[in-house]
Amino acid sequence: MSDANPFGNYLKNRRTKLDPAAFGFPLTRRRTPGLRREEVARLANVSVTWYTWLEQGRGGAPSADVLDRIARAMMLTDAEREHLFLLGLGRPPELRYRAPGGITPRLQRVLDTLDHSPAIIRTATWDVIAWNKAAAAVMTDYGTLPDGQRNVLRMMFHDSRVRAAQSDWQSVARYVVASFRADVARAGAARNVQALVDELCATSPEFAAMWRDNDVQGHGDGLKVLHHPVAGRLAMEFSAFAVDGRPDLTMVIYTPATPADTGKIRALLKSPPKRRKHAQRP
Repeated sequence: MSDANPFGNYLKNRRTKLDPAAFGFPLTRRRTPGLRREEVARLANVSVTWYTWLEQGRGGAPSADVLDRIARAMMLTDAEREHLFLLGLGRPPELRYRAPGGITPRLQRVLDTLDHSPAIIRTATWDVIAWNKAAAAVMTDYGTLPDGQRNVLRMMFHDSRVRAAQSDWQSVARYVVASFRADVARAGAARNVQALVDELCATSPEFAAMWRDNDVQGHGDGLKVLHHPVAGRLAMEFSAFAVDGRPDLTMVIYTPATPADTGKIRALLKSPPKRRKHAQRP
């Protein structure tokens, strides 16, 4: 198969690996495996001519909407859908928001291997859905909170312990709101967070003012300083990573900035849980 038309070749390859019976098409009179071009076109609600041109590398670049319909018609996985967009448009598809849920045991084990580095996984709407022991000791014991209260913005604007732990609450809060706005827009989750935004605007004048500013900011890496009620000053470098296969999820890892900070976190982890007091940073 020629590399001159990788996009068309990929479409043809996916099409020929599909089972017609699974889509309700008859198996008779088929000289080649998989679905016919006209069947994929029908499922994707595009013209047969246009779909044929796509496989032949004619007609220019398809729209994101057409690629999305073809991906759904072929029941592509998230990884296959992303590859289709990269070949067809030269970029990955926009994030698709998913309601908060759990993570795989394998991903939890990744968090748990980070002995002295607090780590969390949050959704595009900044709900914390997974964490390790170091995060529970240094930031917040999320396991003691109801699901609906594990939202970073709720804690930032309504938890006095969270506020007191920040070295510069105003700057951190603005950073959180700006990053949250960017993540929500990227994931197309504006409707999903409207109730939360309305609630915070009504209960926190500070949030309402920051939200009106319409600032956006990325959440990549940086330095975070916490004033922990037991360990005292803690400096940590943080980095944010997209979770493979779930681009709507973000893993944030906080690495102790110095050996002294590592020692403080190690001491917190050895202390009895009932003596730990928690401060949280998104």
